[in-house]
Amino acid sequence: MGVKIHFRKHHVVLDNDIVQLTLTNPGGYVTGVKYNNVDNLLEGHNDESDRGYWDLVWSSAGNLGTTGTFERIEGTSCEVITETEDQVEISFSRTWDPTLEGKHVPLKIDKRFVLLRDSSGFYSYAIYEHLEGWPGFNLDETRIVFRLKKDKFHYMAMSDDRQRYMPFPEDRLSDRGKPLAYPEAVLLVNPVKPEFKGEVDDKYQYSCETKDLKVHGWISNDPAIGFWQITPSNEFRTGGPRKQELTSHVGPINLAMFVSAHYAGNDLVIKFGEGEQWKKVFGPVFMYLNSTSTGEDPLTLWNDAKNQMLDEVGKWPYSFPASKDFQQAHERGTITGRLFVYDRFISEENIPANGAYIGLAAPGDPGSWQRENKGYQFWSKANDEGSFSIQNILGGTYNLYAWVPGFIGDYKNPTTITITAGCEIEVGDLIYNPPRDGPTLWEIGIPDRSAAEFHIPDPDPIYTNQFLVDDPNRFRQYGLWERYATLYPDGDLVFTVGESDYKKDWFFAHVTRKKLDDGDYGKTTWMIKFKLDDVTYKNGTYKLRLALASAQVSDLQVRINDPNKDLPLFSTGIIGGDNAIARHGIHGLYWLFNIDISGTDLNSNGENTIYLTQEIEGSPFRGIMYDYIRLEGPPPSHSIGYVCM
Repeated sequence: MGVKIHFRKHHVVLDNDIVQLTLTNPGGYVTGVKYNNVDNLLEGHNDESDRGYWDLVWSSAGNLGTTGTFERIEGTSCEVITETEDQVEISFSRTWDPTLEGKHVPLKIDKRFVLLRDSSGFYSYAIYEHLEGWPGFNLDETRIVFRLKKDKFHYMAMSDDRQRYMPFPEDRLSDRGKPLAYPEAVLLVNPVKPEFKGEVDDKYQYSCETKDLKVHGWISNDPAIGFWQITPSNEFRTGGPRKQELTSHVGPINLAMFVSAHYAGNDLVIKFGEGEQWKKVFGPVFMYLNSTSTGEDPLTLWNDAKNQMLDEVGKWPYSFPASKDFQQAHERGTITGRLFVYDRFISEENIPANGAYIGLAAPGDPGSWQRENKGYQFWSKANDEGSFSIQNILGGTYNLYAWVPGFIGDYKNPTTITITAGCEIEVGDLIYNPPRDGPTLWEIGIPDRSAAEFHIPDPDPIYTNQFLVDDPNRFRQYGLWERYATLYPDGDLVFTVGESDYKKDWFFAHVTRKKLDDGDYGKTTWMIKFKLDDVTYKNGTYKLRLALASAQVSDLQVRINDPNKDLPLFSTGIIGGDNAIARHGIHGLYWLFNIDISGTDLNSNGENTIYLTQEIEGSPFRGIMYDYIRLEGPPPSHSIGYVCM
């Protein structure tokens, strides 16, 4: 059977004899998904506008926060774009009405839904446009939401190591759950199913880096059906491959996130100036439905969904979208090359940038891609020879960026790259010279933009979620920030170079400490102790490299050998808003600070101490995560005559 479309009084139905999709007309809300003899996989008790929908959060220009007005995107016009036996594509669009300024987001939005012949699922994408003459505003968030049947979908999967039967939404209500430090986190004290008692439900425990966020969803046991959201490309997401986003969570809810401030803060809020022209296509994403034969384990649906994801990735860019704003494969380009790292203190030879993340993003400064949010980004990973190939790049002007695990800093190629239809650009051999002045005297951690290698404490037993107790997810447990005061009750962390082990002795987050007298949270100072046997070159300059994996409303101050100096040697100023500590992220946005230390400030033939103070008080979530710390000696001409113990 081919694809059919039927118009009813206030609805439109797309049907390919496998899936039947019902939407409001002209609003474009998904009210029903019929599959495998189940009349509706969505929660039919909800209002028709609260089952499957696109939404956004926006705020006035100049707003410095990350929240604003919530708005479901309701179309005012319905149009059939394509109608054949092989494909139906339908549009639900709306434009901005100047008489409603301040009441609706000033965007023209065209939501599309696509159903293909023999397809066990449906696609959705949207074109957002801001036109000349329209007022400025901030776009804080936009996404697709599906609310599935509560009495059917109880098992959630978003990775091989994070999948489980989930609590019920009722378990979060006041008679069954206890709110914790923020609304998203609830301790389950009297859940419907006793096995969940004592666990914490928090949607942020299921967040995922976008480079890995390709498929997630829910399984019903009776009948055995899976509902999955597959994202075959990240080109339309913001913030690059390490940006973390929500997936699925208790509801049962399934999300396709396109724009958010999660794990980044206001830097990832899209800010439009008055009259600024902008257009972007979000998606398509695929809502895949699958089922098993009688007697087959329903949990095998996860493996089938992963295989379908690989199939969808292989078909990208899709050939079926009818919008001229979605560029087809022949309209895109390719770039290839090799990246090497040269660090003379590691090797005299160029080192292949094995595992480097290499991408194209809007022109900017080195590292600006992690805060870039209006354009498209295209990323690849270098092989063990440093070779890379970035394919299916949209036409436009870009810079080429990279960062290399094992090395600090960001690479940016100085040449602006223009992609045109069908182009194949070979950039040849590129060399990244990471920040380096002198030889390494000591280092703490691994330069990988994460705090995962540091000490992750066991959670408080009253908050332990068993499915998170093992690596690599133990950092996702609730309340780990409170464990710092438990581990260091009488004083702050002291790390001694040559004796301490950063895997055991360096807490994963530099957080505040709860005061015993008034219950407020005060600043903390960590110490790094090290010895220099001889500081021969007193006039030399040493370099302290501080790479941060996260910052939340923090001012990191550095003092050398005297913690009581009024003025620190260095201060970051107040930085960060990624909230990764509270949201169980092991990183947020990356920061790198390079600090000069005069040899005259160091003690020869004795012990030295670096004092790291997180100065901003008042909240348990104000703090930083370190990625990597390194002390370098003076440049080679001044590096003779000292030894670090």
